[in-house]
Amino acid sequence: MRISRDKLNKLAHTVADTLAEIDEVDFQEDRNTIRQEARKVLEKLLLEETRIDAAARLKISSQRKIILEGTQEWDILYRKYYNDEVKKLGL
Repeated sequence: MRISRDKLNKLAHTVADTLAEIDEVDFQEDRNTIRQEARKVLEKLLLEETRIDAAARLKISSQRKIILEGTQEWDILYRKYYNDEVKKLGL
C-alpha cells in the first residue's frame, strides 16, 4: 500500500505523541528521534506488505487457468497466498 510522505509523517507523529501520553513510558531519546524511528518502522512494514502483496499476485497469475481480479475465486486465492507469505515471516 502506498502512503504519501505527509501521511506517513503524520502517523509517526501520532505514534510519538501517543507514547508520550502514557505514564509508564519514559523516552531515552528526544521525541523527534522517537518519531523518526517510528517512521522507519512504518516504512519497513509497508515495504514488506508490498512485497507480500506482489508475491500473492504473482502466485495467482502463474496459475494455468486465468483468474480475473475481483472475482470470488481470485479473492479466496489472494487471501490464501497472502496468509501463506505472512506465515513464512513467522507473523
